Amino acid sequence: MIYDNIKPARFISRPNRFIANIEIDGKREISHVKNTGRCREFLIEGAEIYVQKAESVTRKTKYDLISVYKGKRLINMDSQVTNKVVQERLQEGFLFDNITLIRPESKYKNSRFDFYVEAEERKIYIEVKGVTLEENGVVMFPDAPTERGVKHLRELAECIQDGFEAYVIFVVQMADVKIFKANEKTHKAFAEMLTKVHNEGVNVLAYECAVTKNSIRMTRQLPVIV
Repeated sequence: MIYDNIKPARFISRPNRFIANIEIDGKREISHVKNTGRCREFLIEGAEIYVQKAESVTRKTKYDLISVYKGKRLINMDSQVTNKVVQERLQEGFLFDNITLIRPESKYKNSRFDFYVEAEERKIYIEVKGVTLEENGVVMFPDAPTERGVKHLRELAECIQDGFEAYVIFVVQMADVKIFKANEKTHKAFAEMLTKVHNEGVNVLAYECAVTKNSIRMTRQLPVIV
């Protein structure tokens, strides 16, 4: 995934979860934040960031906040990009062989999963989660309680009962990390549900990404603690 119109800036503050005050080209501007998570561990005053200049002249904000440095580690925090990253790799045959169908935003009963995939005789539902929380090389999800995430896991397990394969893919939006695990401290119910559905046959995968100022690409599979 390649971004256009990327520019360096500095983070100043985040008045609410949707916008950030930034400094760019010596001026103070307002940027849209493409991630409603807390992100407190890296969105700190003075942090180096990269923003994308918006093409629309009618928008209230001129920029979108795409990535931020946490020390020397560049973290992509665009929550809207993770599905694009997975779809890009699906189209390349990275996850499954002989794919014949990739259907984004696919409905199943009362649910809507990020992808439905067919590969020869295999019929697969996939839910994608972006990961930006890191501590000493350990990456975790979620960074805030997510009842919606618990619901997605429960409904993925239901797919298996009807003869489908089910995957939850955690896209780690940074590189050079060690392992992935559920963030039990932040949301115990999610961690417990992840263990439960894993035992019921849901495939739990995590992949780190190569991140640059203007790109992100899913690369190495990570060990997962379930």
